[in-house]
Amino acid sequence: MSGGVDSAVAAARAVEAGYDVTGVHLALSRNPQTYRSGARGCCTREDARDAGRAADVIGIPFYVWDFAERFHADVVEDFVTEYAAGRTPNPCLRCNEKIKFAAVLDRAVALGFDAVVTGHHARLGADGLLRRSVDAAKDQSYVLAVLTRDQLDRSMFPLGGSTKDQVRAEAAARGLAVADKPDSHDICFVADGDTRGFLARHLGEEPGEIIDAGTGEVLGTHAGAYAYTVGQRRGLKLERPAADGRPRYVLSITPVDNTVTVGPAEALAVTHVGGVRAVWTGSAVPDAPMECEVQLRAHGATVPAVVTVTGAELTAELRRPARGVAPGQAVVAYQPDPGGDVVLGSATISVTG
Repeated sequence: MSGGVDSAVAAARAVEAGYDVTGVHLALSRNPQTYRSGARGCCTREDARDAGRAADVIGIPFYVWDFAERFHADVVEDFVTEYAAGRTPNPCLRCNEKIKFAAVLDRAVALGFDAVVTGHHARLGADGLLRRSVDAAKDQSYVLAVLTRDQLDRSMFPLGGSTKDQVRAEAAARGLAVADKPDSHDICFVADGDTRGFLARHLGEEPGEIIDAGTGEVLGTHAGAYAYTVGQRRGLKLERPAADGRPRYVLSITPVDNTVTVGPAEALAVTHVGGVRAVWTGSAVPDAPMECEVQLRAHGATVPAVVTVTGAELTAELRRPARGVAPGQAVVAYQPDPGGDVVLGSATISVTG
């Protein structure tokens, strides 16, 4: 129970369905004052109090589990390390993978519980397959696609068949004070929302050059390549325009020589995506290339692709070019028909071309 409306209603629905439910809030910060609070948080003391009050209204036991050290190692340090390596990580995806459905689930099973229930907007069908939420705007199947078959078998997502408006209305009808609490957003452990400043404090300033991909000309300098991500246009602060006068976008980040390479928009287009740490849960791992729809960023549009899985690696040959695909994000494969809402598998993007 994060302290928000979704997890509160998910807990209430689980009770109503006849399950023996215990509410658990995760203490994820070694110093709660350093995490986002109010509308932007999900793991502060304020959120813990909101979760506890919701549990009281629902009538279930409530505990706070301390996973601060594990969260720091598996999510915060991973976030910093990935940026230092020139990649753009998704910390919410990593939190689901390493904390909520690994550390928490392991402890829950050890204590005799059968499953972990969360307020994620996604569905698990009768066949056990992970599906998109009926509320496309709130769908979170992308950040859950890292879960293994065993983890999905011990997971419950009661909200996947409801819209966010329906969830809020239900919370109000149940007398839950979080009914109108704004959604959490941004990165919970970046207290002021300044990701660039957060990374600078952890990695230090390291000046380098911003280079034009076409001419090799130095267009500007930067204080740290970690402050940039593939597809970025704003905030480049180029000291001189490119020779053709057209806007430039970040094409790649090279930590070895600390350079940021920029180029025109069309240079962002890729048709090949390779990923590592592949997870396949839709069916048996395909032994031949498979037609899929792939999503390449959270809330991004899907692209038709031919997907091949070989061991822990996944490749996607896109049927049409996609722009701004950043290593470190996830490539998630969805079943193309019918509806395109079934998650088949995922991998962490390692290479594009």
